Amino acid sequence: MGGADVVPGVSGGTVAFITGIYQELLDSIKSFNGDAFNILKKGRLKDFWQHINGTFLLVLLAGIFTSLLSLAKLITWLLASYPIQVWSFFFGLIIISAILVMKEISSWNWRVILFGIIGIAIAYYVTIASPAETPTDLWFIFIAGAFAICAMILPGISGSFILLLFGKYEYILNAIQEINLSVIVVFALGCITGLLSFVRLISWLLDRYYNAAVALLAGFMIGSLNKIWPWKEVLEYRIDRHGVQKAVLEESVSPATFMEVTGQDPQVLSAILFMALGILLVVGIEKAASYNVGPQK
Repeated sequence: MGGADVVPGVSGGTVAFITGIYQELLDSIKSFNGDAFNILKKGRLKDFWQHINGTFLLVLLAGIFTSLLSLAKLITWLLASYPIQVWSFFFGLIIISAILVMKEISSWNWRVILFGIIGIAIAYYVTIASPAETPTDLWFIFIAGAFAICAMILPGISGSFILLLFGKYEYILNAIQEINLSVIVVFALGCITGLLSFVRLISWLLDRYYNAAVALLAGFMIGSLNKIWPWKEVLEYRIDRHGVQKAVLEESVSPATFMEVTGQDPQVLSAILFMALGILLVVGIEKAASYNVGPQK
């Protein structure tokens, strides 16, 4: 999940879903409620730890942070050095994930199909939206944190990309590197607020409208494929604070058009191989997860 969340366009929620821990993750976060704090106030630490599924959360967070610390620079380098191969790998990963998620739908009807279409439309719009110029006031940092963390637990929608759309991706990274405590604390509070409230909404949908909710999540994955299509034409650039030119608005194009526009080899065969690698990896993870933890529902 940590490795996925580093990449703008790939969601840690997708990894949670295909590994079979998504429902347990939602339930564990949702357990931070009034009962949990009443137990804690009474000093019953062991009961509190069990109530919040503390071991699960601790191991999961340790894995996420380990991945963030160890993979962030590697993934950034790979994206800069081998963009077509990396995006092809993620494209294969997401498309097979969407198929596996749709297999969870036990009954199809007009409502399930409608929710799937809504999910596709929302995620696709997110991928084509242009990053905005936004304020750096703390109230906006709080909102950005709330929205970004919600996206991070949604399969198919990347929290990193939401921060890009809000114009705060580099701002937050710089705040962390510079240890800007006021920004970090407010952003974290926004994340906590958004997470605790949004998880309840997703859990409510899964409990009462399971098939429609899963179709919505699968739709998010399918709609996000536009963002991770390996061949892009850059429509708009900007200069970051270090004077480096970066793409802010891109359009998906065919490999042939990519070669015409950029003059670069589209590396189609290599792309297909890495898509296949992503597909095989997810199938392997799904088989291992179903063996270890049982079905998601």
